[in-house]
Amino acid sequence: MVPALLADRRPIAQHHPLGASTGMLAAPRGDWAALADEALDTSVFAVELAALAEPELPGLAAWLRDAPALPFRYVSVHAPTKHRSRSDEEVVALLEPLLPRVDAVVMHPDVIADPAAWRRLGGTLVLENMDARKADGRTADELGAHFAELPEAGLCLDVAHVASIDPTMQEGHRILDRLGARLRHLHVSSLDQDGHHVPLTVEDERRFTPLLTRSRDVPWILEAPIT
Repeated sequence: MVPALLADRRPIAQHHPLGASTGMLAAPRGDWAALADEALDTSVFAVELAALAEPELPGLAAWLRDAPALPFRYVSVHAPTKHRSRSDEEVVALLEPLLPRVDAVVMHPDVIADPAAWRRLGGTLVLENMDARKADGRTADELGAHFAELPEAGLCLDVAHVASIDPTMQEGHRILDRLGARLRHLHVSSLDQDGHHVPLTVEDERRFTPLLTRSRDVPWILEAPIT
């Protein structure tokens, strides 16, 4: 049951393995119980618990350790990429105890300084392709270099990030051609002119459809509400 989307017949809303990133929700940042509860309004299938700022991670780690079993079938944690003060080793030490409770830990490859630390997460680690504001991790070739350092890691394909570097979306197909066996889930939204995630436009949904069609078997995580 997806109560907030039942009346929406667009392909995104009708994708069964759908989920929400807590980064798009109205509940207060850091109130992980309220955020998880609100995520159920999008879907009971999947959720991404987004601790994008490093100060959020200890609270998320403590909540996940102590919380009752979550109702979602697929749980992702987005590791911090902003306001970093801890070393990679220290961040991974906070994430490692969560492995029995989560299916994926998403990380931006351009902020990984010590790949050896992240190897400890094994196949639970998922690398996300970057947008045009970044200097690395954007293309199949750039991602390939990171996966050579992290051979067990999976892939999170952010379709809006693809569009930011290649409006034709062909780079997304190159990424899937080369790395599709690693695909674990998608991030879905549009981007504004400053690179912020905003609700998916009809034009972008049409433009993204060929990539979405190639990715039907994995969860699609919304990074902005469907409007």
